[in-house]
Amino acid sequence: MSVRTSPSTGRVEADDARVGDGVPSPTPRRRDGGTSSTPKRRPRRDRRKAAEIVLLVGPALLVFVSFVIFPVVMAGYYGFFRWKGYGDPTDFVGLQNYLTILQDPSFHEALWHNAVIVVLSLLLQGPAALLLALLLNRPMRGQSVIRVLIFVPYVISEVVVGTGWSLMLQSQGALNGLLENVGLGFIARDWLSDPDIAIWTLMAIITWKYIGFAAILFLAGLQGIPQELNEAAQIDGASYWQIQRRITLPLLGPTIRIWAFLSIIGALQLFDLVYIIWGQYVASTAGTSTMATYMVVNGRNAGNYGFGSAVAVVLFLISLAVALVYQRFVLRRDTAGALTERNAQ
Repeated sequence: MSVRTSPSTGRVEADDARVGDGVPSPTPRRRDGGTSSTPKRRPRRDRRKAAEIVLLVGPALLVFVSFVIFPVVMAGYYGFFRWKGYGDPTDFVGLQNYLTILQDPSFHEALWHNAVIVVLSLLLQGPAALLLALLLNRPMRGQSVIRVLIFVPYVISEVVVGTGWSLMLQSQGALNGLLENVGLGFIARDWLSDPDIAIWTLMAIITWKYIGFAAILFLAGLQGIPQELNEAAQIDGASYWQIQRRITLPLLGPTIRIWAFLSIIGALQLFDLVYIIWGQYVASTAGTSTMATYMVVNGRNAGNYGFGSAVAVVLFLISLAVALVYQRFVLRRDTAGALTERNAQ
């Protein structure tokens, strides 16, 4: 602390800071009694950031509310009426539509078919797509062409896929004709109408169409695994399959879990292939009906849009419940890691 004499008052004054000793000098004051710091700039910066968020998120949020939230709310509203799809709904039935759905054996059957499709999709597509991804991850001739050919069925329209397979799998279709020509006519079946094999026919078509998406997704995950880990394991004497089991699968876990989530939600909402191949009423007799086909057949086609809206709400709630449970118990580690990393930043 230094002592000096004020030239104006002649009194001795002490300074708390010395020049050059590394101690910051006191904050100078302005004539209005304030300090020279700039705390008022922060509200302006916060307002600018809020405006940027509104400008960037606003359009997407508006589209989401208009085409997702609002239709769900309106479907829930129409589900309380017996409504033919035009005019104002006036025939209020309360929870009768929902009670009819929950007590209808046809809906129970469709729900069971969706559950079977979910399980079989995970058991059939997952391992097959993983093997394809491991194969395509190794250097080989024509690798790019093979990748494209595997992914092509996924980008083909469901209408084209459904029409083509329905023509090939008819009783007098191309598949049975081929079996007859090669001497395997005893294998020929009514692939679409036989309740014992119709669900397996559907699973074969679904696997053929969507396995390319799973394989490409797994292949992208494999590209992110450091090659040094595999090389170090090989030096330690690990075999190829030991490396895949001990290194590749654990590191590929987040990708597999995301694919499984997408596959489950897609299987619960399956509609187009079933409706195109089996039509309106054959699906229920062949054992391939789903909740979505039940909704269309008993809602729009029956002229009762209120009942169809109630089925849509039930389907939405089931999908939402499955998604929340899956995220809570399966994706918990992935989301927790993402939140931890974001908080650290």
